[in-house]
Order: sequence, then C-alpha cells, then structure tokens
Amino acid sequence: MRYCVVLLVALFLFNCEQPSSEKLKQGMWRATLEAQDGEVLPFNFEVTNDSLLTIFNAEEKIKVDEITYSDDSIWIKPPVFDGYIKAKMDGDSVMSGFYVKDELKRSVPFKAVFGKDVRFETKDDATVNIEGIWETTFSPNKSEDTYKAKGIFKQEGNKVTGTFRTTTGDYRFLEGAVEGNKVKLSAFDGAHAFLFTAEVTDSVMSGMFYSGNHYKEPFIAKRNTEFELADADSLTFLKPGYDALAFTFPDESGNMVSLSDEQFKDKVVVVQLMGTWCPNCLDESKYFVEYLKAHKNEDIAFVGLAFEYAKTEAAAFKNIERLKSKLGITYPILLAQYGSTNKQSAQEKLPMLSHVLSYPTAIYIDKNGKVRKIHTGFNGPATGNLYKEYKSDFESFMSKLLNE
Repeated sequence: MRYCVVLLVALFLFNCEQPSSEKLKQGMWRATLEAQDGEVLPFNFEVTNDSLLTIFNAEEKIKVDEITYSDDSIWIKPPVFDGYIKAKMDGDSVMSGFYVKDELKRSVPFKAVFGKDVRFETKDDATVNIEGIWETTFSPNKSEDTYKAKGIFKQEGNKVTGTFRTTTGDYRFLEGAVEGNKVKLSAFDGAHAFLFTAEVTDSVMSGMFYSGNHYKEPFIAKRNTEFELADADSLTFLKPGYDALAFTFPDESGNMVSLSDEQFKDKVVVVQLMGTWCPNCLDESKYFVEYLKAHKNEDIAFVGLAFEYAKTEAAAFKNIERLKSKLGITYPILLAQYGSTNKQSAQEKLPMLSHVLSYPTAIYIDKNGKVRKIHTGFNGPATGNLYKEYKSDFESFMSKLLNE
C-alpha cells in the first residue's frame, strides 16, 4: 500500500511538471526590437549550439554563452551588461518575447526568425553614397540638448558600416543599408539598442536616432571632410588650486581604497571613471587589460571608479565582479556611487574636477601624484584609424610618464 502511494505521488509530480522549452535551432537568425514610430531595430545572431550564440554588429562579434532554458522560456544574457532577452519559441523557427533591463524598468518587444541573415532587407539600389565624414548635430532645435558628432561611414553597394563619434565616446559598431536615398543603421550589444534612420538630399542627411523604445531625437548632418570634434584632453580639468586627485571608495571586499595607499606609491596611475553598463567603458577596459598584460613589469597601476545605476550596493558589486571576470580585469574597481549615474553627483564625489562630461574619463597621474592629463570619452574599435591613433598616443604618453 505504501509503495502504491509513493508511486502515485511520483506520477502526479511528473505529470504536473511544466514542459521544458525547445532548444534554439542552430544557424542564422534575424532579430528585431520595436522602436518608436513603428520602426524596428534589426540585428543578426548565429546559434552554434543550444548554449552558445554570436551577435553580429558589422565586424563586432559578441559571444553569448549565458543561455538558459526554464519552463517554456529561453533566457539569453549577453556578456558583461545587465540587459537580457526572455523569449518563447513558436515552433522551431520563430521566437518572441522581450529585451529587458530590470534596473531601469525597461522592456522592449523582441522577435527572431530562423534562416534569415540579412539585417536590413532592400528591394531597390542605393541612389546615394554616404561614405565619408559627416558633421552632425543631434537635437538641432533644442539649444540646451544640442550636441555635435562626427559621422564616419563606409559603403559598398547597399551595405553601410561606421559610427557616430561624440566628445563623450562613439556609438560603436553600426551596420545598415541604403535603399534609394534612405539610410538605416542599427546596433545591439546587450547594453544599448540603437537605430538611426535618415534621408539624404544634396549632401545633407536628416533623420532620427532611436534608443530602444524609450528615447528618440532628431539629427541633421552635412558632408565635411575637415570637421573635427573638440580636443578630448581639454574638456575635463582640475579646478584652480588643485594639482592632484583624492578619493576613498570601497572595493568588493569592503576595504576602503585611496590613492595614498602603498599600491599606488611611486607609480604612474590611470584612474578610470566608468560604469559596468557603459559600452565605451567596456571597450576602454578591454584595451587597458591588453596594455597591462604587455607592461606588467613596469611601475604602472590602474584603478576604476564605478558609477552604477544598480539600486543596491550588493547588485552594483555583482555587476563589477561580472565585468572583471568576463574581461580578465586584474586592477581594482571601486564602487564610487550606486543608484544613479548622474554626472553632477560624480563631480560632487570628486570635487577637484570640473566638467565631468563622460563615462569613461581617464585621469593620468605621474609618479609624484600630480594629475598630468584628463581624457574625456573613448574612441573605440568602431572608429578605425582613430582607435589606432588613440592607442599610439596613450602608449607614448604613458612611456613619457614612466621615464620621468
């Protein structure tokens, strides 16, 4: 009798289990996120197996190995950033759900179709060629919100790649198409979902920038091969009367860390104002890791100051640890602020600084503890030659400080 009862309970539990979701089909997929104004933001990814896929943005390839299956849902979490996709399968070739950022309470409708490898589908040939340099103004009719950017594009037939550079960084790897005189470019990296749409007439580009489904702003651009942005080394500076930086913030073990600590003594120090949510900071951190590996026996120290929008200290440190683990970061990243990424608050935490404009911002300190340069923003790999120039300038300046 007891055996029968146990058997019946086991059968009941087995029959009440929720069916597990179907696994992702191997091959190419075309995904879309809903933006405003009826626009969709497309990107492509390739599934290698049910626990590994790759997201493509122009030459950028993002490996995603955090894929889980629970009940009837699939969870896809791109590396480093806190955004994720939660979706359900409709058959074996269609997936639908949402791209979610819990901390910011944002949710964007998502859909993906198997077997499609074209990002933007075009029917007509391009009647314009946007390759080259474009002087760009975002929010041109809002004086307090207006900012400049430098559009840098390459075009082959209908296909376009490139980015927009601003004084605070770049929009990373954009990929798109030209159909007739209309341009569309997009990027998705797990942190941001960007879409640019525009019409080109007489060397003037007029369009709209969408970030997910929560933000949009107009922009206008004109061809200008001579256009340059303001010098990134002149935008943030020390206030009069200061020649050094000072701070004390906690690390993940609860230790309070200051620039006066022994680990920074008699060394060239690079202080990185950053956030785990910031793609330009990710690009900069990757380069810093690369640089440190090549100069590990020199008197150099790096330290990151993280400004996080995570609501709790524990969540912020969890994001920091995830970033360090994924990128192999060996230098300390301290929690300067959580619950907000407001730049005014950042400036209050570092009162000797004037005009904190961007994450990332790199502060270069010589062996005597004096601030020698402050670099706003970061020209990442998507900027091509500018990225190479940045690396060359960085290494030259660090060499100069080391040899003093």
